[in-house]
Amino acid sequence: MEKIACTLLIDDDEATNFINEMLLTDMGVTDQLLIARNGEEALGLIQYHCLAYGRCPDLILLDINMPVRDGFGFLRAFSDMQCINKESVVVVVLSTSANPSDTKITQMSNVVGYLNKPLKMEDVNQILTRHFR
Repeated sequence: MEKIACTLLIDDDEATNFINEMLLTDMGVTDQLLIARNGEEALGLIQYHCLAYGRCPDLILLDINMPVRDGFGFLRAFSDMQCINKESVVVVVLSTSANPSDTKITQMSNVVGYLNKPLKMEDVNQILTRHFR
């Protein structure tokens, strides 16, 4: 299986980030793993990554409810960013929210799915099969 060049986790919960990082590392599915604690930090990481590597991360796993800039705010700002390959970035929402209005986030640009936390190996395999093969 071909690895994803770069994956970005965006979540304010350190334990969730640790677990997701361990899962993705153990599965060996990504060459580079970036972690941001909120949407604002994520935008900075993406901007840096675009300058340093000339492209956006290939996969973004996005929480909805975060301080500073939430998932909705991140997606609005991300849609305005200029970066090579932005249109091909796979964004998957990863949340514990049961709020029906939060699932509407999947109607925003680049969002291809909505998964409930915690991220599982089956979820990762499904993302890879659908979007990276």
